Amino acid sequence: MSDEFDLVVIGAGSGGVAAARRAAAHGARVLIVEADRVGGTCVIRGCVPKKLMMYAASFAQAFDEARGYGWTDVAGRFEMHRWADAKAAEIRRLEGIYRQLLADSGVELASGRARLLGDGAVAVGSRTVRGQRLLVATGGAPANDALPGLPLAMTSNEVLDLREVPASLLVIGGGYIAVEFASILAGLGAQVTLAFRDTLPLRGFDLDLRQRLATALQGRGVALAGGVALQRLARDAAGFALQRGDGSVLRAAAALNATGRQPNTADLGLDRAGVRLDGRGAIAVDADSRTSAPGIWAIGDVTHRMNLTPVAIAEGRAFADTEFGHRPSRVDHRTVASAVFTDPPIASVGLSEADAVLRGPVDIFESDFRPMKTAFAGGASRSYMKLVVDGLDDRVLGVHMIGADAPEIVQSLAVALTCGATKRDFDRTVAVHPTAAEEFVLMRQPARRHLAAAPVTAPGAQPAPQ
Repeated sequence: MSDEFDLVVIGAGSGGVAAARRAAAHGARVLIVEADRVGGTCVIRGCVPKKLMMYAASFAQAFDEARGYGWTDVAGRFEMHRWADAKAAEIRRLEGIYRQLLADSGVELASGRARLLGDGAVAVGSRTVRGQRLLVATGGAPANDALPGLPLAMTSNEVLDLREVPASLLVIGGGYIAVEFASILAGLGAQVTLAFRDTLPLRGFDLDLRQRLATALQGRGVALAGGVALQRLARDAAGFALQRGDGSVLRAAAALNATGRQPNTADLGLDRAGVRLDGRGAIAVDADSRTSAPGIWAIGDVTHRMNLTPVAIAEGRAFADTEFGHRPSRVDHRTVASAVFTDPPIASVGLSEADAVLRGPVDIFESDFRPMKTAFAGGASRSYMKLVVDGLDDRVLGVHMIGADAPEIVQSLAVALTCGATKRDFDRTVAVHPTAAEEFVLMRQPARRHLAAAPVTAPGAQPAPQ
């Protein structure tokens, strides 16, 4: 067995696997190294199992709506251990697929923790390999240093392995991981309190979405405890207690740390190899994913550019096409869509209203309504859609939605935005009726116009990171 490779990839998550397979397809001899399970955060302990848990939680609302449609005796009891067993089996199946994909692509898989030795050498256990090019794709992990006592709480890793729904849950954080699990666990029957420092959850998303999500979460029974600094988490016989800056204490039987994630850069030998980290501990890279060290690249969450699985995959393929396929390629992070799988879900692509206003005049089109399905059943859930349009050239700069099927709808509209669609293009598109998505092509008059650059912020918003 040779220890000389054209490419050594460190990390067999979605980005690393995509890069390895694409490089191998271009004829490169590739080794991929993984210290844990193949598939990475998304497949093993992130996007996939989280969405499976979201699907489980969504049945509670479906049962309620079914009664409004004439169904009787619609009820059930959620047994989390059954879900957990089925989830574990599905993750094993997906990991097997990932391993088979690597084998079928001719990529060699080495199990163990990698450490860079310099000059293209990498130690994997007792074995030393060498690559003409090295690609670091080690991803990220939950951070636990936001406040004292935080390591006592479970993280997004452990919450996905629960076998019982906690009677009460304290979710600490206001980002997308926090609001997703707050929504999901509330749907499964837990009494959930969401504690965060800002006045609204989901900093960085469009303000109108943030406000409506806060209202929706409260409507689903989630208690919002925002706008107050968080000081310390403690654990006692009764459960967890979170001390806040105003002297109040929040208590629950279980606690979830959802304060953010940090790049997996520790103990990789990056300093020895001359790889520079930025102020957040992420690997600093240029537009082509090159690090400060010759012959070493990095992609995905370890670079902390845009921590989304499809972005890591795109970065990995762009690297492989550039370096091995003789097709220079870069990833445009400006038009990447994102989704938050709460109930109701959120999806966005492009600029928020606040960001667009800073660039010049903009027109804002919006629609707020009760979807047909919900209205018929007597429900109160609403959908909200927004188009952010350049006031000079009519180009659509941002698409935002909260409501049923938002991720599916915005994913399709992201194609239009990437292609530079204008509001006139939306106007001349014939609607599909009756659908919720048709509202995006039926907005005729702007709800408001911004002529001067004036930032749009939440009242009392704090600049400190969550």
